[in-house]
Amino acid sequence: MAHLVDELKLPEVSFYAWDARTHGRSGGEQGATTTMATFVQDLDEFVRHIRSEYRVAEESISVVAQSLGAVMAAAWVHDYAPGIHCMVLAAPAFQVKLYVPFARLGLGLWHMLVGDFQVQSYVKGRALTHDAERVTSYHSDPLVKLQISVRVLLDLYKMAARLVEDAAAIRVPTQVLLSGSDWVIHNGPPRKFFERLNTQDKEIWSFDGFYHDTLGEKDRHLPVAKMRAFLQRQFSPRPSLNDADRSGVTKTEYDNLMRPLPALSLKSLSFAATKLFLRTMGRLSDGIRIGGDTGFDSGSSLDYVYRNKPSGITPLGRLIDYFYLNSPGWIGIRVRKKMIGELIGRSILRVRARGLAARLVDVAAGHGRYVLEALAQCGDAPPEDILLRDFDARNVELGRQLIAEKGLPARFELGDAFDRASLAALQPKPAIGIISGLFELFPENAPLRETLAGLAAAIEPGGCLIYTGQPWHPQIEFIARTLTSHRQGAPWVMRRRTQEELDELVRLAGFRKVEQRIDPAGLFTVTMAERMDE
Repeated sequence: MAHLVDELKLPEVSFYAWDARTHGRSGGEQGATTTMATFVQDLDEFVRHIRSEYRVAEESISVVAQSLGAVMAAAWVHDYAPGIHCMVLAAPAFQVKLYVPFARLGLGLWHMLVGDFQVQSYVKGRALTHDAERVTSYHSDPLVKLQISVRVLLDLYKMAARLVEDAAAIRVPTQVLLSGSDWVIHNGPPRKFFERLNTQDKEIWSFDGFYHDTLGEKDRHLPVAKMRAFLQRQFSPRPSLNDADRSGVTKTEYDNLMRPLPALSLKSLSFAATKLFLRTMGRLSDGIRIGGDTGFDSGSSLDYVYRNKPSGITPLGRLIDYFYLNSPGWIGIRVRKKMIGELIGRSILRVRARGLAARLVDVAAGHGRYVLEALAQCGDAPPEDILLRDFDARNVELGRQLIAEKGLPARFELGDAFDRASLAALQPKPAIGIISGLFELFPENAPLRETLAGLAAAIEPGGCLIYTGQPWHPQIEFIARTLTSHRQGAPWVMRRRTQEELDELVRLAGFRKVEQRIDPAGLFTVTMAERMDE
């Protein structure tokens, strides 16, 4: 894409690019531990590097991406919610054409049996562009990598499907450029993605006869001209999401989940059968029984999920429990636990580098397992003070037992995470605040603002806030229709908050986002923010 620097004819603009992990001159591993989310996190770190090293304001950044890179760019904007100027997606590979029948199914089955392996790209240069020089370059350039990890390829399909389904979470001005004779991707999914984008500042163009390399075609001056005009446009400020709990995409989704289904509909009967199973045979599983008794979102239920040891009554109960613990949401919860641990460690180093004592408070810790196990890895440099709080007396009691079991110098006390005054009065003043798994359970924003305001008053400038989010969930209706919450057995209906909404609430409270993590499936985020000076 280096040719675009000259062809865009924007002399006042600085251009930055990098070789993706394992591509070009970049090192790294593709496959065994890499997912599409790894590439997206690399993009986030690259942009943070640009902002820090070259003092580039986030709102002045535009992103131009093509093919697989366009999927990464769209995922970055969806998952990390950067406040960038705009993005241009050329031939986004939301659905790659696989010409061998059942190829995706076969690759998936073989991957399950033998683990990750590499496949060779079937794409030839002449199927990418009519530009003879670029065709020759494609086949002769030693830095072009034609192998791709099957794990990454399968993950691409999952990420692309999620982005197309939830494109309404994206409010960044977006231009989509499509090739009319694309042999590599299907153009239907990019069009659906475009239609669902939640911005009026969007446009889509298709170029007849173009092959997949839209920005490298023989007549590329046509899309380049469209792109140049879009990059130079001034866009309207995006409306605030401070009141997204009152109107908007996720509020509409929440209201629909709160409405009962027609009694005799196929979906209603299916969910009724699932609920009957959970109340009867499902209780052979220890996890389902705990969830049914205390709420599937309770501290006791999450602590069981963290331990991840299938158990139950009879071998059948243990088998049911195994599948229960390996549902997408619970897998994501355990990944979230690891991400929280990583950012706790980074926050401790960060506050100490600023001359602050690493005093930590978790305002809704449940049993506290995820925090205590993370802190147990701090070795010879544990935090100077550890305070865990929860509103449930049983959670406090079990949390104190866990503290004694692990031999950590921590305190556990009863406390309301939404009590602004009690948080503001915390002594000694914390330098690190943690809000994990709390905001996802409450649809209204007013209680969240109370929590954030209380922590903003308690945490000193330069201190850190770690908070979790749930921007997307593939089973959100299944959960709402079949599972109960800790609130007196009421249905567990969640209102998703986009990362953009969550970040705005945190920013308005006086914190500046520093870095973020997201699990490979895109369900849960963990973010670290810094308390700004008044």
